[in-house]
Amino acid sequence: QVQLVESGGGLVQPGGSLRLSCAASTNIFSILYMGWYRQAPGKQRELVADIISGGTIRYADSVKGRFTISRDNAKKTVSLQMNNLKPEDTAVYCCKAGTASWGRGTQVTVSS
Repeated sequence: QVQLVESGGGLVQPGGSLRLSCAASTNIFSILYMGWYRQAPGKQRELVADIISGGTIRYADSVKGRFTISRDNAKKTVSLQMNNLKPEDTAVYCCKAGTASWGRGTQVTVSS
């Protein structure tokens, strides 16, 4: 099972940007599915964005036009560029690979 470590979270003001990165312990070339999820306090975990090896990308409606997911197989990373952040984006963001590998997450807090 691949190990995943997220980084790049932090505190940012509304309208600001952050770039999250998910580093995998093994080659991800053969992993068809990778995605970013988030869980806010008191809420269920939700899909933010995912990318399938063939190039299909999906975004939650709430982040379309603001977030961009990308994967770099050579660097074994999946990134999430987040622009125009809103307070409602505050959550723990986790990376998922395949069907069952999860990272521990990184906290994103959007507040003035």
